[in-house]
Amino acid sequence: MSEAIAAMGGPGTAVATLSIDDVGSRAAAIVQNVEAVIAGKREAITSALTVVLAEGHLLIEDVPGVGKTMLAKALARSVDATVSRIQFTPDLLPSDVTGVSVFDQASRQFEFKRGPVFANLVIGDEINRASPKTQSALLECMEERQVTADGTTYRLDAPFTVVATQNPVEMEGTYPLPEAQRDRFMARISMGYPSSADELAMLATRETSSPIDDLTAVVGLDDLRAMISAVQHVFTSQPVKEYAVELARTTRDDRQLRLGASPRATLQLIRAAKAHAAMHGRDFVLPDDVDALAVPVLAHRLIPTSRALGSHDRDSGPLIDAIVRRIVGETPVPVGSARRN
Repeated sequence: MSEAIAAMGGPGTAVATLSIDDVGSRAAAIVQNVEAVIAGKREAITSALTVVLAEGHLLIEDVPGVGKTMLAKALARSVDATVSRIQFTPDLLPSDVTGVSVFDQASRQFEFKRGPVFANLVIGDEINRASPKTQSALLECMEERQVTADGTTYRLDAPFTVVATQNPVEMEGTYPLPEAQRDRFMARISMGYPSSADELAMLATRETSSPIDDLTAVVGLDDLRAMISAVQHVFTSQPVKEYAVELARTTRDDRQLRLGASPRATLQLIRAAKAHAAMHGRDFVLPDDVDALAVPVLAHRLIPTSRALGSHDRDSGPLIDAIVRRIVGETPVPVGSARRN
C-alpha cells in the first residue's frame, strides 16, 4: 500500500512574528467577542482559547442546555478559519467523519472525498452519542494531525483543533469515551449554570434572535497561526518542567487513584501553561500557570479507586477535581510561585 503524504495546504509559507503583547491583545479581543454570546463564563472561554493557542483539543462536558455547543460555535466564528460541525449520533460511521473513497466513472479511479474533519476547527457535538468505532476515527486525527484512508495519508491543515461536547455518560443512550480518547483531549471544562442576572440578560437578548448570528471574526487565520507560533516560543525553565513532572508522577502514586496522568498529560500541561502565560502578557511560564491548568488538563485522565469512589459512583468528577487540587496543594513549588510561603 502506498505511504504517500497528501498535504492539505499546511506549512509552506512563513508565519508572521507577533510579540507577547500582541498575543495578549488579540486573545482579549477573542474572549470579549465570545462573551457577547456566552455571558458570565469568562473562565470557560479563556480555557477554551488557551487550548486552541496550545494546539490541543477541548472536551466540554456538562448537562444539556448550558451553552456547550454555543461556546464552541462562538469561538469558531471569532476566528476567520475553516470550521466544520459533526453531529455525533449512534448511526454515524467513521467514514462520515474522516471521508470516503468514491469511484469516479470518468477517470475509472477511486477519488477520496474529504470528510468534515478536514477543517481548522472541528466541532464535535455530543461525541459520546456515537459508537466507540466512530469515536476512534478521531484518534489518528487528534494525535497525528492526519487521516489515513486506503493506504494514503492525508495531512490536516494547521492549526487543527477538535472542540467536542458531551453530556454526562450516565445518561441513557451514550457511550463513555475510552481512556485513550480522553487522554487526547488537552483539557476538559464544564460550563455550569449561569447566574440569575446572566440568565435574565439571556432572556432579554434572545427572545427574537440569537446573538451568534451577528458574531464576526476578530482574528484572521494568519494571525492565529502567528499567535500559536509565539506561544511555542514562550520560555519554560527547568524547575517549572520538574514541577509539572512531579505533579504527574504524584497522580500515578496517589492511593486514591488507580490510573494516573500519562506522559502526554505532562507535555500538554506545559503547552497549555505556555499559552496561559502568553495570554497574560508573559514570555515565560510560572508555576502559577501550571497550577491554574492542573485540574482542566489532568482531571479527566484520572480514574479513582473503587474505595475512593464510594458514594460518588454516579459522578466522580468533583472527587477527581478535589484530588488534583489536593495534589497541587501538597506538591512543593519552585521559587516564583504566588502560593510559595
